[in-house]
Amino acid sequence: MTNKITVFDTTLRDGEQAAGTRLGAREKLTIARQLERLQVDVIEAGFPASSPEDAAAVALIAQEVRNPIICGLTRAVKADIDACAKALEKASRPRIHTGIGVSDIHVMGKFGDIKYGQTMAEKKTRILDMAVQAVRHARTYVDDVEFYAEDAGRADQAYLFAMIQAVIEAGATVVNIPDTTGYTLPDQYGALIRSLTDHVPNIKQAVISVHCHNDLGLAVANTLSGLQNGAGQFEGTLNGIGERAGNAALEEVVMALRTRQEAIGLDTNINAKEFYRTSRMVSDAMGMPVSANKAIIGENAFAHSSGIHVDGVLKERTTYEIMAPEDVGMSHSQVVLTARTGRHGVKHRLEELGHTVSTEELEQIYQRFLVVADKKREVFDDDLIAILHDEIRDQPEVYRLEEFQITTGTKAMPTASVKLCINDQAHEGAATGDGPVDALFIAIASVADITPKLVDYDIRSVTSGTEALGEATVKLSVNNRQVVGRGAATDIIEASAKAYLDGLNKLVKIVKPFETTDQNR
Repeated sequence: MTNKITVFDTTLRDGEQAAGTRLGAREKLTIARQLERLQVDVIEAGFPASSPEDAAAVALIAQEVRNPIICGLTRAVKADIDACAKALEKASRPRIHTGIGVSDIHVMGKFGDIKYGQTMAEKKTRILDMAVQAVRHARTYVDDVEFYAEDAGRADQAYLFAMIQAVIEAGATVVNIPDTTGYTLPDQYGALIRSLTDHVPNIKQAVISVHCHNDLGLAVANTLSGLQNGAGQFEGTLNGIGERAGNAALEEVVMALRTRQEAIGLDTNINAKEFYRTSRMVSDAMGMPVSANKAIIGENAFAHSSGIHVDGVLKERTTYEIMAPEDVGMSHSQVVLTARTGRHGVKHRLEELGHTVSTEELEQIYQRFLVVADKKREVFDDDLIAILHDEIRDQPEVYRLEEFQITTGTKAMPTASVKLCINDQAHEGAATGDGPVDALFIAIASVADITPKLVDYDIRSVTSGTEALGEATVKLSVNNRQVVGRGAATDIIEASAKAYLDGLNKLVKIVKPFETTDQNR
């Protein structure tokens, strides 16, 4: 008999932290809708108290996405819980996820101030009381409260057991036992989860959840061990993104349970055929490409080149494949659109790819689609997504590219001149650089009077062929606030300029004007 496990997705919270950028509300909602199609049980939509933008995004998801439980993260702080409850007001199934550090390392590192107590024992008593009060306060707003015991993997177990018992008595419905630093080994973590049943008298009144990080590359293994030892929920992210080395990859855990069901006896309600689409959507939004050899959804996950392997797969697929690419929604066939495709066809294909647009946005996308279709005759799915990202923005544009010129060559100093429209006024400038793209970025920054640090720059061909769209991605940072900018064009220099300006437009929304003068290029 197969037991169903609850799937808790934290791509929009823990995953977004890893990317070092804040997604816009529209991007978060698009991913949340896709997670709903994937049929995750819980979406952790964000940390409402962290910023007004995050609170607004959580509120939007709570209002628009109705089937999954919508969850918000808080610290064990009354103001955090109040902010989270407000953001979740319109959720059909709200959950508040609150918690506190439980290991001695966290106790002394975060609560070293004398106001929390002079001795370790006094501090632990105070922290346990804070945990209980946080759960009780959360329960005044919602019936579903999850409690996380941060760094449980390195905690004193007697103290951990006492805290879990106390928060369940206070009303916690789910208790999260995180391996926050990815420190434990699978047998240790499994034993820890199993020991909760033996040492926490009221543990049956709550669901045990596992949340594992990948610092030693063991997040998925630890998650599976926790599930095999009594946990009823696991927490993960698409593509395994997350703090530092990442979280347990949701797709890997689900497919391990499904592929080895006869050995594990557990399964989920996940619609695995949506994995590939969801993975690519998250990758695009976060600016984090998926490695070709990534398990389950990497481009090479079902590729064979060795003569022995190819011969075996051609004769019998299961000789070298334990699942089919179709199982996770991976298909090498693509829909091709042309200049003869009407608005309805473009809209229908966008919806199939998981993107909903308004009538005005469709018109904007369609006009750009026609330009691209005229240039390359065939527009593939990836082209269409690139056009969507390039045309539809979460915020109004402060900076808009009017025109640019590049001079470069083997014996010429790369020089760029640009004309920008800044708040509807034209401004021009020029600069030299180490190459055409560097010169262009310096010229744009000088005209915009903002000098962010260029953290990363990537250019890729969206599809094949000499007329393919090029998609540029940049990561820009000011005062440790980082954004991802994207741009697409058949000219890669133009795509780069659009990506840089997209990043600048996002930066000026989240960074105060006086903070944008960092000389840290």
